[in-house]
Order: sequence, then C-alpha cells, then structure tokens
Amino acid sequence: MELITLHGIEKTYQMGDISVPVLKGISLAIRQGELIALTGSSGSGKSTLMNILGCLDRPTAGEYWLEGQEISQLSADERALLRNRKLGFVFQSFNLLARTSAIENVAMPLSYSTENLSSSEARKRAAEMLGRVGLGDRLDHYPSQLSGGQQQRVAIARALINHPPVLFADEPTGNLDSRTSEEVLQMFEQLNAEEGITIIMVTHDPKVAGHAKQIIRIEDGLIQDNAAADGPTPLTPGDAQ
Repeated sequence: MELITLHGIEKTYQMGDISVPVLKGISLAIRQGELIALTGSSGSGKSTLMNILGCLDRPTAGEYWLEGQEISQLSADERALLRNRKLGFVFQSFNLLARTSAIENVAMPLSYSTENLSSSEARKRAAEMLGRVGLGDRLDHYPSQLSGGQQQRVAIARALINHPPVLFADEPTGNLDSRTSEEVLQMFEQLNAEEGITIIMVTHDPKVAGHAKQIIRIEDGLIQDNAAADGPTPLTPGDAQ
C-alpha cells in the first residue's frame, strides 16, 4: 500500500527578484512500513523535501498524496492538524523542554490531539511510551539529568505518542557518540520491524543511511538514485557523527 505519493514536486524560493529553484520535479512513492534514508550533500534539497513531506512547508508545484488525501494546498492550520495526527518528528537537537520532566515532554502532544484525554490518561500513555523506549525508570527525570541517548529516546517517545503512521528523523544521531548512535538506529529498526511504523531519516552519513531498507539520494533538487540498501555498516568508536 502506498502511504505517500509525490508527483512532480517543485519548490522555488524568491530572493528578492531572483527565483531559486531547490526541488525541480520530485516524483516518489513510499509504501507503508518502509524504512527510508534521504541522503545528499548540503544544499541538495533533501531537507526541503523533508519539510514538504512533513507538512512543514508547501510545494510551489506538484501533488503530495498522504493516505489518499492530496495535501499540497492545505492551509497552515490544516497542515498543523494533520502533523499532530499523522506525523512524528525527531530532530538532531532533541528539542525537549528543559524545565519539563520526561513524562511531561512525552505527554505534551496529547494536549493538542482530538482525543480529549484526561491528564491521568495522558500520563499513563506517556509512561507506556517511555517504557517502550527503555526509559520506564526515568519518567520524572529532567533533560539535564539524562544522557544524550536518553534524551533522544524521550524525543522518539514523544514523536510516537499519537501513534502516527509516519516518523521523520532529521539527522537523528548528529549529537550522539557512535555507540549511542547505533543504539538509536537499532531502535528505529525495531520500531519499523515490530510495529510497521514508516520511518524516513534525513542524513548525510552513509553509515546511518545503511540502516535503512531503501536509500534515496537527492542531488541538485532531483532524485539521482533510489535503491535498496546493502545493510547497516556498524558504527565504530571514533566515527564522527
């Protein structure tokens, strides 16, 4: 089943009187349950593509279908609602609230959901999600009391709290050492294999991309390669992230 379909996606930015094309006609299909890496050099367009896929931005031209709905022309409010219901995000910088405990960070998206959960129900779900990422004994710890890897696990739990069908990870291991990076990537693989969550990682690191099932390489705003991955290359101590 195709979860995401792109037809001729273009994105052009206006810099005064100058038009700067970044995406130049991206057509792509992503099936439910895929684990995909978007790769490319700086300025290739991969981050712009992720922003469009994640409904953080709109394309200049083309169609974007998500679960059978064409969403390229949705308003900002409509995109925000869709993001909260169907998309999860994990970033390089974790983006946790420093003065908020792990369980409160994870429960926060529930306050914007349409489920109208009570505070006790939200806390229970957040606790269950933290347990799934191995932090059941860190519920009331603040980010400053957690390691980088633990903070990223909190961020993953938060991204999954609304049970989105798609999880986006933007350079998710960029601030982690090689051992912790491997643990986080193995968690993505486990979530993908056991729960069928579609995961789209944006990375410049071929070792990280090697953990994906499919690698899509973007260069100069176009897809240059779309192929099955050869399998993960273990990260070794001393590897730069």
